[in-house]
Amino acid sequence: MLFYVVLLVAVALERLAELVVARRNLAWSRERGGVEFGAGHYPVMVVLHTGLLIGCLVEVLALHRPFVPALGWPMLAVVLAAQGLRWWCISTLGRQWNTRVVVVPGAPRITGGPYRYFSHPNYVAVIAEGIALPLVHSAWITALVFTVLNAALLRTRIHTENAALASLT
Repeated sequence: MLFYVVLLVAVALERLAELVVARRNLAWSRERGGVEFGAGHYPVMVVLHTGLLIGCLVEVLALHRPFVPALGWPMLAVVLAAQGLRWWCISTLGRQWNTRVVVVPGAPRITGGPYRYFSHPNYVAVIAEGIALPLVHSAWITALVFTVLNAALLRTRIHTENAALASLT
């Protein structure tokens, strides 16, 4: 159980590091006339992702979810792979990466790194992590609830992002 708490804290710290990078990149984008799209759904995203971490901990503690090695170890590998993909996205987008949808007029659309394979690789990481992180310690209710709510949010988010990206061409 202690290992799982440490894992959740590590993921939370990683999210805080992302927010530091995002804040810096947001300032850079705004200095260059960056325009934000879909600001209304951003608070929902923050609550949902915070809820994932809280749900993982609460479900495991309250419902005494066991660590099942045959499930937990592969799910941990998926979580680690998702983090790798997420940071590949962040490093590929550089200053253009943000937790918000911000477009800098005249900026080129990034088509390298994981973006050469599919349009929204960061969301692949989010989906994988949302399923795998709870399942590391058998928190299947959290995995299910987050996945359903995240699917609804991603529908809006991807539509917003595609509209924003279309403005680059």
